[in-house]
Amino acid sequence: MSEQSQAAEARGFLGAVERIGNKLPDPAMLFVGLLFVVWVLSWLLSYVSFSVVDPRSGEPIQIINQLSGGAITAFLTGLVTNFVGFGPVGTVLVAMLGIGVAEHSGFITTGIRALLNVTARWLLTPMVILVGIVSHSAVDAGYVLVIPLGGVIFYAAGRHPLAGIAAAFAGVSGGFSANFVPSALDPLLQGLTQSGAQLLDPNIAVNTLNNYFFTTASSVLIICLGWWITDRMVEPRLAGVEIDGDEEGLPEMHDLKDNERKGLLWALLVMVGGLVLLGLSIAFDWLPWRDANGALASFTAPIMRSIVALIFFLFLIPGVVFGYVSGTFKSSKDVIEGMTQAMHAMAYYLVIMFFIAQFVYAFGASNLGTLLALQGAEALKQLDQFPSVLIVGIVLLTAFVNLFVGSASGKWGLLSPIFVPMLMTLGISPDLTQAAYRVGDSSSNIITPLMPYFPLVVVYCQRYVKSTGIGTLAAMMLPYSLWFICSWTVFLLVYYALGLPLGIQASYTYPAG
Repeated sequence: MSEQSQAAEARGFLGAVERIGNKLPDPAMLFVGLLFVVWVLSWLLSYVSFSVVDPRSGEPIQIINQLSGGAITAFLTGLVTNFVGFGPVGTVLVAMLGIGVAEHSGFITTGIRALLNVTARWLLTPMVILVGIVSHSAVDAGYVLVIPLGGVIFYAAGRHPLAGIAAAFAGVSGGFSANFVPSALDPLLQGLTQSGAQLLDPNIAVNTLNNYFFTTASSVLIICLGWWITDRMVEPRLAGVEIDGDEEGLPEMHDLKDNERKGLLWALLVMVGGLVLLGLSIAFDWLPWRDANGALASFTAPIMRSIVALIFFLFLIPGVVFGYVSGTFKSSKDVIEGMTQAMHAMAYYLVIMFFIAQFVYAFGASNLGTLLALQGAEALKQLDQFPSVLIVGIVLLTAFVNLFVGSASGKWGLLSPIFVPMLMTLGISPDLTQAAYRVGDSSSNIITPLMPYFPLVVVYCQRYVKSTGIGTLAAMMLPYSLWFICSWTVFLLVYYALGLPLGIQASYTYPAG
C-alpha cells in the first residue's frame, strides 16, 4: 500500500472517530446520561454477590445501590459540596485569574512573540512537548498553563493552533509518567507500591525514585514520538480546518514595539526575581516549605500544596507590571477586567464540571470502578506463568481502567496490593511492576472524556475552531495514545531485556539480585 493511500485510510478512520464523537451529546449532557447509567447499573448489580476481594478492606466487593433512599439523600445533600470540592475546579479557576491578567495585559502574547524570534519554527513542537513533560513537577499546572500556551505559540508562529494544543496535551497528559524532574507522583506511587510489597515481605523498602532512570529515558521517547506524530500526522490533517475563533481574543501578529519591549523586560525581571526568592526560600530547611520529614516533593509538603497559588502570583504580578509599564493598563479596573474576561471564558467549563463532579461522586460511591479494576486484575492472574506477557497485561489493563477511573493513586491503590505481591512470587520486583503501571496510566489519559481536564481542552480548542467537540479532540489525540502505548510498552520490554537501571536502589528481580 502506498504512503498516499495509507494517509487517506488514516484520515478516513480518524474522520470517522471525529464524526461519531461529535454526534455524542454535549459533554454536560453526556455526563448526565452517564450518571443515570451509574444509578441503574448500581441498582441492578447491588443484588449480585461478587467473590473478588477488595484488598483495602479484605471483604468481598459489594456494589452500593445509588437509587436507595439513603444514597439519594446523600447525593442531594452533597450536590453543592461535590461540585465546590471537586479538585480541578478550584485549580483551574484560581490559576486562570492570574493568567487572565497576564493575557489581558499582553504579557503572554508579547513574551511568546519574543520567544519565536529566537526559536526555530521546526523546534516548536519538541519544545512544547518538553515543557509539558516538565510541568508534571507542578502537579496539574500543565493543564491550565502549558496546553493553552501550546495553541498560542503555534498560532503566533503561523501554524495551526490545534496542533499546538495537541502537542502540549500529549506532553502534559499522555506522557504523564515521563519526566526527568522528580514530581509529587513519585512518592505517591512509591508509598502504594511499598504497601503492596509489604503484604508479602514486611521488611521490604521501595525508593521514592525507583523508576527515575526509566522515566528519564521515557521523556526522550515521548518527545521524539510526539514530535513525529504532531508534524507528520496531526498537523497535516488539520490543514483544511478553518480557524474561525474570536479574532479579538487571538494573539496579534506584529513585531515588538518599544513599549512592549520595555514592559516585557520589567515583567521578566520581576518574574525572575520572584523565582529566585522562591528558590532561596526552598534552600533553607528552617523555612516552612517542607513536610514533617523534610521532603519537598510529597503531596503534604506546603510547597506542593501552594503550586496553584504560586502560579497565580507568578502571572498576576508580572502581568500587572507589564500592563502599567507598556501602557495597556491605566488603572486597577484593567486588572479586574482581565480576571473577569478569564472567568467569562470558563463559564462553559464550569457547567461541564458541575455534572462531572456529580458523576465522579456517584461512580465512586457505587464501587463500580473498584469492581472494574479488580475483575480485570483477577483475569490477569491467569497469565502468572508468563511474566513478560503479564507485564504487558498490566499496561493494557491499567490503560483500560484509566478510561473510567482517572485518579492515578485511586487505580494503583486498588491494583498494587494484587499485582505487586503476585509478581514478587514470580521473581519480579515491585520496581518493574510499578514501571508497567506508569506506562498504562499515562497513555490513555488523552482520549477519555471522563478525564476531568478533557472538557477544558475542548474549551481551549473552541477558542480557535468553534465547532470543536469531543470527537474532534479524541480523533486528534488518538494517534498519540495508540503510538504511545505500543511504543512505550515495547520500550519497557527492551529496557527490561537489556537490564538497564530502572531507578535509584531499584532492581528487576525479587529478591534483588
